[in-house]
Amino acid sequence: MSTINVQGKTIALDKDGYLLELDDWSPAVAEALAAREQMVLSASHWEILELLRRFYAEFQLSPATRPLIRYTAQQLGTEKGNSLHLNKLFHGTPAKLAAKLAGLPKPTNCI
Repeated sequence: MSTINVQGKTIALDKDGYLLELDDWSPAVAEALAAREQMVLSASHWEILELLRRFYAEFQLSPATRPLIRYTAQQLGTEKGNSLHLNKLFHGTPAKLAAKLAGLPKPTNCI
């Protein structure tokens, strides 16, 4: 287990860097998690992170890559809901990395 410190609060992470407590998530936590991945979050990243959080609120699970692409295309259009766009934003692992940054559990069918 590891931790990150955000705004004076110590937040526990699992061995893969996902939040142990989903309620610990905030935009500042997302920024800190992104920094651990050598990323700076842009408006395009935030759009996907907010979409993922809505998906999780509706279905209580983190989508794997194909459902993530499909849901993104349905919600934001095919110019954003495609593997090329999502892979570019999230370093080739959109389902896992986006879920981590959105403060969600690791998708169950992602290695």
